Amino acid sequence: MNGKKILFVSSELVPYLPENEVSLMSYETPRMVNSNGGQIRIFMPRFGNINERRHQLHEVIRLSGMNLVINDMDMPLIIKVASIPRERIQVYFIDNDEYFKRKATFTDEDGKLFPDNDERAIFFAKGVVETVKKLNWSPDIIHVHGWLASLLPLYLKKFYADEPLFSESKIIMSVYGQGFDGTLDKDLVKKIAFDGVPEESIKVLEEPNYNNLLKVAVDYADAVILAAEDIPADLEDYISKLEKPVLPFVPLQEFEEAYVNFYNTKVLK
Repeated sequence: MNGKKILFVSSELVPYLPENEVSLMSYETPRMVNSNGGQIRIFMPRFGNINERRHQLHEVIRLSGMNLVINDMDMPLIIKVASIPRERIQVYFIDNDEYFKRKATFTDEDGKLFPDNDERAIFFAKGVVETVKKLNWSPDIIHVHGWLASLLPLYLKKFYADEPLFSESKIIMSVYGQGFDGTLDKDLVKKIAFDGVPEESIKVLEEPNYNNLLKVAVDYADAVILAAEDIPADLEDYISKLEKPVLPFVPLQEFEEAYVNFYNTKVLK
């Protein structure tokens, strides 16, 4: 991994959010790349239940200030940054008061999905790309974790198709177990189509459930990692028919060698 640039984009990350399979692997994978001589950047949403004082988040004025258009609305983009002390790893946070100030991640106190999770996902995808453009940092690999980040491969291949900074970047989508029950807003296809993405390329999102979101993500990724043992059967079957590199599930204790080998021999070849 020596000198390779890896952009990690995740919806969850320890130590900022509670540990689960997504947040843990979103931490362990960049830590592994970092220790193997790679250059990394990590992006996640700045959810309102992340303690800014304890984790020493601060706004990066030079990166903040632009507006992103989401479904014909101007939404201000705020960028914050913090460091994971013992690893000397810097994390960038995508923030917006409308989408991320509430003191929860994906659901309300009754366990119901927030009705604007679809727009939050679009905002997160666009916010990451626009910030990386400002950093002028061209990644060799973009490794995506978590369903809220799952629109990033689509946006990179469609909305940002002519962006030279990412012309050589390879996208990996890590697929985890069932991320949520139910569906996102039924107008998701129209909101993405507003950005000039052809509706026929995202027709499956007319039923915007977890499996269909991830199907779109793996369609536009260059490689896929099965990051959990319990992938939904429908999704696992879909991935098995893809003609692209797929790394089967590897337990945490054995993942380092498997991931480095996958990066080097299947993705960067």
